[in-house]
Amino acid sequence: MKALILVGGFGTRLRPLTLSMPKPLVDFANKPMILHQIEALKDVGVTEVILAINYRPEVMLNFLKDFENQLGIKITCSQETEPMGTAGPLALARDKLIDGSGEPFFVLNSDVISEYPFSQLIQFHKSHGGEATIVVTKVDEPSKYGVVVMEEETGKVERFVEKPKIFVGNKINAGIYLLNPSVLDRIELKPTSIEKEIFPKIASDQKLFAMVLPGFWMDIGQPRDYITGLRLYLDSLRKNSPSKLAKGTHIVGNVLVHESAIIGEGCLIGPDVAVGPGCVVDPGVRLSRCTVMRGVRIKKHACITSSIIGWHSTVGQWARIENMTILGEDVHVGDEVYSNGGVVLPHKEIKSSILKPEIVM
Repeated sequence: MKALILVGGFGTRLRPLTLSMPKPLVDFANKPMILHQIEALKDVGVTEVILAINYRPEVMLNFLKDFENQLGIKITCSQETEPMGTAGPLALARDKLIDGSGEPFFVLNSDVISEYPFSQLIQFHKSHGGEATIVVTKVDEPSKYGVVVMEEETGKVERFVEKPKIFVGNKINAGIYLLNPSVLDRIELKPTSIEKEIFPKIASDQKLFAMVLPGFWMDIGQPRDYITGLRLYLDSLRKNSPSKLAKGTHIVGNVLVHESAIIGEGCLIGPDVAVGPGCVVDPGVRLSRCTVMRGVRIKKHACITSSIIGWHSTVGQWARIENMTILGEDVHVGDEVYSNGGVVLPHKEIKSSILKPEIVM
């Protein structure tokens, strides 16, 4: 089987992290976002992953070469010279996707994190005999999204309603699909939306089905959702692989600490924290609801909450970082500095406090 991951553009919503790294390579729970997807695809027998990309494909491919060998899976790029929407990239990669086997192929949005129920998706797709399956997830406020109206019994999709004013359902497109090769015959090689142009046509032919996602779902393409996604992911680890989580008197709730990280005496870490490879956390540090990426140094008695600390950054003694502060790569925050929602571009030194949310160029 094959899979196409829609990598897309510049990742502007996750800046300043994406100024150093294409968005799918930004760490989430101590590994590149896209690797969570590739590993799950490999587990259900996918042999080739095609990345539909229009920004820095060479960076992606060079980075993923190591994983290609480790996982024994082929990773290739299909490069757009202009943005092609969410369906155009499928037409562009047609020759890579069609191999004569007639097997369906996966399509994923690269921002989506979930438990990836791919084996259930394959079974469901083969059972209904339709042309395409989309995965849907339940949400509390459907009026903010495009809602998928479906038959509860069979999963057959009846129609789509964009940001409904009155309640028509609470299931939205989760950005995970399994499509028969015949779907490619419906897509022209031009900028096209799979959600607005292709799926409604398949639904009107009564060949589109939806499977409700078990477990959690989050689009982690922007900082607040990234932090929420981390909480949901760690909750899921607690249920499914609790041995991967950190233990100890200094740990509160769900925490992921890379084996190469060093945590000092008297720290309090958690809940909902990921500490990456090679990090050094000095004594007396307090971390909660945050990600600390590879190679970060956090000095004594610093306190970090609801924030993302980019690669190889330093946070000074008694510094306080909170309220969705995002430090880009190699940012150095001085001793006793306070940041209230600062967004700091890479390679900066912060010597004075950031008292209200602002971008530091």
